[in-house]
Amino acid sequence: VLDEKFGKEGYEILDASNGQSGLAMAIEHHPDLILLDLVMPVMDGMTMLTELRKDDWGKTAKVIILSNLADGAKAVEAKEQRTEDYMVKSDWTIHDLVAKVKESLSS
Repeated sequence: VLDEKFGKEGYEILDASNGQSGLAMAIEHHPDLILLDLVMPVMDGMTMLTELRKDDWGKTAKVIILSNLADGAKAVEAKEQRTEDYMVKSDWTIHDLVAKVKESLSS
């Protein structure tokens, strides 16, 4: 659904099926923004974010966390990792996410 929506909004989408391939893809392609789920196979989102921050480019990469987990500790950890936002999936609509992406990319 997100690929389709952001494609219609004119964004080029790179889609990874797990955290490990997402990390490799991000480091190779340097996207303008990463939408990162916490629950993923092979490598979870927080581990991917930690590994991303070790890369020279990844230290400043823009990341928005998307999660089903309304976990205060994870939100604090995400903030400490300099993410743009931590969005709990049940608390937003796709229109909210598009607005947050546009805001993040314009800053």
